[in-house]
Amino acid sequence: MKQYKKDPEAVARLNPEQFRVTQQNGTEPPGSGEYLHNEEPGIYVDIVSGEPLFTSRDKFDSGCGWPSFSRPVDDGFINELRDASHGMIRIEVRSAHGDSHLGHVFPDGPQDRGGLRYCINSAALRFIPLAQMEAEGYGEYISRVVGDDHGG
Repeated sequence: MKQYKKDPEAVARLNPEQFRVTQQNGTEPPGSGEYLHNEEPGIYVDIVSGEPLFTSRDKFDSGCGWPSFSRPVDDGFINELRDASHGMIRIEVRSAHGDSHLGHVFPDGPQDRGGLRYCINSAALRFIPLAQMEAEGYGEYISRVVGDDHGG
């Protein structure tokens, strides 16, 4: 299995918004994210470590202003931590190996898809279109984008 880690060179290449979101626990303004309206098939990976996070099949329009997903590609690539900032109790979502702040998870997602809504900042993600997944080393996840494999 491919090894993922926080890459200092990738961190150095982040634009100011990507750095603020992933490294300083920021949140992009609602409705501003690059991937909010992306409907192309593919996989979303951590912009810092490259670890696979979410697929287009699990993306849905929640109307919240950020890309929303019903579940991660693999629970092993996601850490969920209690977040008591801003006078609220929430569950923060971070990448397991890159330790990038991704967003938060809420229990108000589609009930027929597990009931969760992973509300994720586009600035924390890099999208790899289906046609490029094999070449970029994510071929093992193609069935999660196009096939019947909806387990996990």
